[in-house]
Amino acid sequence: QVQLVESGGALVQAGGSLRLSCAASGRTFSSYPMGWFRQAPGKEREFVAAINLSGGIAYYADSVKGRFTISRDNAKNTVYLQMNSLKPEDTARYYCAAGRIGRGVGKRSDEYAYWGQGTQVTVSS
Repeated sequence: QVQLVESGGALVQAGGSLRLSCAASGRTFSSYPMGWFRQAPGKEREFVAAINLSGGIAYYADSVKGRFTISRDNAKNTVYLQMNSLKPEDTARYYCAAGRIGRGVGKRSDEYAYWGQGTQVTVSS
């Protein structure tokens, strides 16, 4: 069982930056591929970024590639999402998710077993 708690969401102006953090409970954090998803009002949850166990491989949605960076610190049981050059269309609730032990890094929400409660990011124009 993994419990995830996100933080770092805020109201920011377009062009600004934020760093989201996701703290995980448990001693097997390094065994889980991790991902970030987001959901805007009236829209489906969408993939943002994901990272493998060691942190050496990352995947991004086309809409955030070159602006967002996912990373993880297994010693701190934490995964991060650095968001730069934010746009109003990045406004959403951002969710951290842990995948399944023994599985690869996924881009679909059904590939993730554990979810946090989310943190709100609002980008003003």
